[in-house]
Amino acid sequence: MSERIPDGPRRHLPGSDRPRTVLLRGGEVHSPADPFATAMVVEGGSVAWVGEEGAADSFADGVDEIIQLDGALVTPAFTDAHVHTTATGLALTGLDLAGATTLSDALARIRAHADARPADKILLGHGWDASAWPEGRPPARAELDAATGGRPLYLTRVDVHSAVVTTALLDLVPGIRERAGFHPDAPLTGDAHHAVRKAAHATITPAQRADAQAAALAHAASLGIGSIHECAGPEISGEDDFTALLALAADNVDGGADSGVNSPRVVGYWAELIASAKDAERIRELGATGAAGDLFADGSLGSHTAHLHAPYADAGHTGAGQLDAAAVAAHVAACTEAGLQAGFHAIGDAALTTVVDGARAAADRVGLARVRAARHRVEHAEMLTDHTIAGFADLALTASVQPAFDAAWGGADGMYAARLGADRARTLNPYAALLKAGVPLALGSDSPVTPLDPWGTVRAAVFHRTRAHGISARAAFTAHTRGGWRAIGRDDAGVLVPGAPADYAVWRTGDLIVQAPDERVERWSTDPRSGTPGLPDLTPGNDLPVCLRTVVGGRTVFRRPIE
Repeated sequence: MSERIPDGPRRHLPGSDRPRTVLLRGGEVHSPADPFATAMVVEGGSVAWVGEEGAADSFADGVDEIIQLDGALVTPAFTDAHVHTTATGLALTGLDLAGATTLSDALARIRAHADARPADKILLGHGWDASAWPEGRPPARAELDAATGGRPLYLTRVDVHSAVVTTALLDLVPGIRERAGFHPDAPLTGDAHHAVRKAAHATITPAQRADAQAAALAHAASLGIGSIHECAGPEISGEDDFTALLALAADNVDGGADSGVNSPRVVGYWAELIASAKDAERIRELGATGAAGDLFADGSLGSHTAHLHAPYADAGHTGAGQLDAAAVAAHVAACTEAGLQAGFHAIGDAALTTVVDGARAAADRVGLARVRAARHRVEHAEMLTDHTIAGFADLALTASVQPAFDAAWGGADGMYAARLGADRARTLNPYAALLKAGVPLALGSDSPVTPLDPWGTVRAAVFHRTRAHGISARAAFTAHTRGGWRAIGRDDAGVLVPGAPADYAVWRTGDLIVQAPDERVERWSTDPRSGTPGLPDLTPGNDLPVCLRTVVGGRTVFRRPIE
């Protein structure tokens, strides 16, 4: 098919109050309204009609623009349900060690970055993962001091739950060596990590922050992402960072065609415990949808800070919980009574037990129906058990999950197996069991922990490293589109049907199929007579779709140049 998607005639008169109308035709439109749809009409910010090519002729003379799709695929825009936008932009525009394959490679990149940024007060970087390096260890402090010429450096591990720093940065944080999580020559965790992060981020100027946010939002739009859920909080980013991001993104939706902002929608979560209606009102004043996101019940497996019931296979401890069930219950009850979403970051099985037990106690206090209606959510939710899956289903907790974690760290030789042993590692990220139990799923990236990559995320959910946990492409795609909207309480969006928001993406791709991880299902379900809208073949090794255009609320926020 051709990538060309030329703009058609524009008949809308300046100053007219009539919403602008666009007809897309000659492609494949992924819609439950018509599994064989080839055309769609958008009026203003909403989908007005979806159907087949013959019926599209009747609209052609009454629209302002006709987009000839030339066989391209139109889908709902993706929602990435867990993003750290400023950190993503800093990784895109600064030092990103995700591609470093050895310790020496990482040190060389750090040295080159320091040489290229002589004016930076503090050097910032992200993405190292020593578990994949042949040396098997992160940079030592003396090595970092040498690579930076003695300048302050803050360098987060890929999971952002620990960091290595230079001596010069430690010297800027009074009392750092007495804080919990400080190690003389090892990555910092806990309070020590939070303190150096605060010092490092304090040096980011408003202009640097705005540039990083704009870069991240533009990159997301170029990937067909129409909405992101920003997971912020006092231990992650400041209030100024959060409110500036929401304002920047709002300019796109509300600011008019000349705002100069090309951005997805941004839904903000602020991770702070609340205990009263007054606390809840402060969360709303920040512009947050909920007191949720990365409200830490524990840390991460990679940094040995996730909270486990049994010790790590490669460390003599179980990590540590950052909240107990009483704190979870108080937070969930206060949020429920205030009509606000609650949510937690929980990865280890002990942390997930704490969250479920606390949420159940809140339901006993304020009523199960009210807790279910609030659609509280849990981020990551990796080490689930039958008990906690049943709790998620009973309490209607949304599992906001990141399939790229399994793609990066799953498998017999992956980081999960090293941390937990092969048997426990095989239990992680059980997406099929969650869906079977009726647990709502919303997919995301946790960028910059793993990259913004929506089709790669869907592929990772289908082709799970533990086959029994894989789900169909249709289920994964729904969780990465409509699932993100449902996670914020919107059931009318994330799908291309009349009346839905006109948030969509146009793709260059190959043949469409109905794909499942079970080959017996895959053979029959490719039959078009199934009446199920097809999706690209995501089998590993195949090229992923290329985004040609992204539209948010009827406004084009990304258009790929004609090649």
